[in-house]
Amino acid sequence: MPRPSQGAGGLALSALDDSVLDYSVPDYSVRDHPVQDHSVQDDDSPRGAPGPAAPSAARPRPPERPGRGRRALLVGRRAVRAVAALLLLAAVWEILPRLEVVDPTFLPPLSEVLLAWAELLRSGELADHAGASLARSLAGFGLAIALAVPLGLLIGWYRPVAQFLGPVLELFRNTAALALLPVFVLILGLGETSKVSIILYACAWPILLNTVAGVKGVDPLLIKSATSMGLKPYRLFQKVILPAAVPTIFTGVRLAGAYSILVLVAAEMVGAKAGLGYLINYAQFNFRVPDMYAGIITISALGLLFNLLLVRLERRFSTWRTT
Repeated sequence: MPRPSQGAGGLALSALDDSVLDYSVPDYSVRDHPVQDHSVQDDDSPRGAPGPAAPSAARPRPPERPGRGRRALLVGRRAVRAVAALLLLAAVWEILPRLEVVDPTFLPPLSEVLLAWAELLRSGELADHAGASLARSLAGFGLAIALAVPLGLLIGWYRPVAQFLGPVLELFRNTAALALLPVFVLILGLGETSKVSIILYACAWPILLNTVAGVKGVDPLLIKSATSMGLKPYRLFQKVILPAAVPTIFTGVRLAGAYSILVLVAAEMVGAKAGLGYLINYAQFNFRVPDMYAGIITISALGLLFNLLLVRLERRFSTWRTT
């Protein structure tokens, strides 16, 4: 009997039989396909027992904090440059009078000034004058912060208050504090009140103007976002406006710190009996030139320390900012 010919169905069945009977495992090379551990523990193995060990692979290390070493290096370089500049100034001050490039009578060498400074410190005279000056400066500076910051926040936040006080502020902000010193002395006398008041007047303006600028410079998008979240005006001012204005406010505070030292010297030269300004003026009249320069160096050192303290406070109250 003739054998039936294989059609399409026979070919498919033959191919199926071949595929079923073919138990060969395809060659998956490890180098072409990386091995991943998807193994499941056997039911007979105790729970918690480790599964088959996967090939050891180098895990990426956690990223280090970027910029820490570089930041420390930059700070070190700045410190070295600052110290080098001070040493250069000290060397020039010492050498030029010694070589009589400048008259040592009016500019004595730095070594003689430092000896006079040490003598004033040993006798206690320098401490008394510095204490009197610091008391006046801190009193006027503190009062300026207590008055100017709330007033600046009020002017910057409420437009009617700004429109009402604007002309008066523009009038007095362009009047120099030292130009009003005789007025303060005539009205308040030669005592401590006039000196603290002139320092208060000089320090109030940079704090006030920077506070107003800080409040008005807040990003309107932040205000709209906070308002859309349902913050009340008090909470909006506390959580958004005030933190955003802090850096600008501290800029004014630092300027006011410098003004408190500068105006203090002029105020103590009029009718004072103690203070660094009085010491400088008294040493000039009595031709004690090294003592005069010792007082000047002390005022400069106090101003520098005051500024460094304000910078640290600014960083403390502005920790939310990215550096």
